[in-house]
Amino acid sequence: MIFVRACLFNLYFVLLTVAMGIAALPIRLFARHLALPYAKLWTRLSVAGLCHICGIRVVVTGREHLPAGPCLLASQHQSAFDTLVWMNLVDRPAYVMKEELTRIPLVGPMLLLAGMIPVRRADGARALRALLTATGQAAADGRQIVIFPEGTRTQAGETRRLHPGIVAMATHTGLPIIPVATDSGLRWSRNAFVKRPGPIHIAIGPALPADVGKARILSEIAARWQESSSRFGRIEGAEKPVDNSVGSQTGHPAGL
Repeated sequence: MIFVRACLFNLYFVLLTVAMGIAALPIRLFARHLALPYAKLWTRLSVAGLCHICGIRVVVTGREHLPAGPCLLASQHQSAFDTLVWMNLVDRPAYVMKEELTRIPLVGPMLLLAGMIPVRRADGARALRALLTATGQAAADGRQIVIFPEGTRTQAGETRRLHPGIVAMATHTGLPIIPVATDSGLRWSRNAFVKRPGPIHIAIGPALPADVGKARILSEIAARWQESSSRFGRIEGAEKPVDNSVGSQTGHPAGL
């Protein structure tokens, strides 16, 4: 049954993406300001389909730590789910992502129009300069910048050296860093076809203190992740899952 559900979700996701990608052509040509709301709708429908078809529940804690304005969200990355869910947990997200994603037909152009931040990793120092420029522009535009410091998807419970780009971004912009832990890999692991039913926890932690210092930022993020992850077993049953329908888009959204 789990395999059948995964097949149904993948079919749903592909059809939804193709249909909305084609329907987005008028937005790309005549209404570019609607690109972000349209992208948020696509991800909202995608996550709702995942929940209803595969039996997954999304449990979010720590919403009170999300600032109303721009910030850096330093999230663990265990699943493709992580690249979808933040589109509707904050008002104006901007993901730092691999430049290759912008080449995906139909989807890639909308990612750029929606204000995502592509990075060409092979460019080294030039890529970092471009990232800092784009980060500054996103901050000035009031965006919540989502970055995965691990640099790639990891297995649940796996630890990996964090990339220092977020340190440069924080230093350049002065934005607060919000550490976010998740166990999404338990339900939709790296490169896995099967999505297993049950809760996905997202724990939003308090912002790192301004005096933490550049040298300690990465270790503090890792420590906050570990602390939040250790509580996931106790969270289940104590928190209600978020509503996977359309939530409020002001302040802290009520749903996905």
